[in-house]
Amino acid sequence: MDDSGDSGRPQPGAGGTAPGTDPDNGKPKRPAEPGGGLLMGRPFGVPVYVAPSWFVVAALITWVFGGQLDRVLPELGAARYLVALFFAIAFYASVLVHELAHTVAALRYKLPVRRIQLQFFGGVSEIEKESETPGREFVLAFVGPLLSLLLGGVFYGAMQFVEPGTVPGVLVAGLMISNLIVAAFNLLPGLPLDGGRMLRAVVWKITGKPMSGTIAAAWVGRGLAVVVLVGLPLLTHTGALGGTAQDIGGVETVMDALLAAILAGIIWTGAGNSLRMARLREHLPDLRARTLTRRAVPVESATPLSEALRRANEAGARALVVVDGQGNPKGVVREAAIVGVPEHRRPWVAVSGLAQDLTDGMRIPAELAGEALLDRLKATPATEYLVVEETGEIYGVLSTADVERAFVKAMARPGA
Repeated sequence: MDDSGDSGRPQPGAGGTAPGTDPDNGKPKRPAEPGGGLLMGRPFGVPVYVAPSWFVVAALITWVFGGQLDRVLPELGAARYLVALFFAIAFYASVLVHELAHTVAALRYKLPVRRIQLQFFGGVSEIEKESETPGREFVLAFVGPLLSLLLGGVFYGAMQFVEPGTVPGVLVAGLMISNLIVAAFNLLPGLPLDGGRMLRAVVWKITGKPMSGTIAAAWVGRGLAVVVLVGLPLLTHTGALGGTAQDIGGVETVMDALLAAILAGIIWTGAGNSLRMARLREHLPDLRARTLTRRAVPVESATPLSEALRRANEAGARALVVVDGQGNPKGVVREAAIVGVPEHRRPWVAVSGLAQDLTDGMRIPAELAGEALLDRLKATPATEYLVVEETGEIYGVLSTADVERAFVKAMARPGA
């Protein structure tokens, strides 16, 4: 299963410390690598991780496929599980090719890809930005199933050169069938599957509204989840999937129902997440640096903290900017550092000792908003930023905590 999409938005935290900062002193630290399991490599510069859940699924595939091999090739004995393990690895290598197709297409369209993760029931390509046009969205979604179909065709061609009933023959046939299943499953027209993204692109093209496409594809995805939950066990027990009809009951019935429930849960949750993220993106234009900025007063570096706070209170300001003798901003006094100074020591502590030196990335234009604002904050993690007018004049200070609260408020809106 594939649910490639954008999930690289900064998430609201529980406290006032910005993601990517040291909670003790608020200073930026080097952004951590996007984790998610065991790092396997960096094709095209994108890290590929294997999640812990993959090992559970690999063990399950090895056990199930090993049991099937025992019926087809009983002479293998215990070695059948080694063959089954090879199949599990080869199958997930095919899934990786599927995800790499999404990645290459995203990079081709200059969309950053945070990581690829192989996990329970497939993989995910975490693309950090949304496609600019429905056509690109369609292509971005379709290339994954297309590669899976092509791999199925390659393995079909390879079957002509191997002997049926042998280990190579069984492996090649299994990989052909599994890739065709991956392609067919991902082409189902509901989010978070690739087919859902294709449906979203079509509705987006017809209506001119990406949100309309997301709503339609998300609700179709939820419908698919219900169909999988009810239909998969019924198909199994009626023999519609190639087996013989079974009575309802026993371990196999429980396993079928559990598998259906897991798949349905993944699809339902993915559809809901896609819808919530789309709702959030609708509200992104409301996140404007100008409206979220705190009023600030300029103070020179030697100013005692108590005096600086007195000036701020008189001016109705909530932030302090350290300036030089010519009034040029040099640093922003960190709110967390102010709180950490006892009141009786504030007359003896200069604001320079509590300030974070300004870098170019910490100067935010007052008109910055939406995704551009979030991308700017993500590129230079800090607790506070200096907000300036086009003329370079100081407008105020933007706190990451205020941005996080705005995110929470946006998520809490009806329909989000």
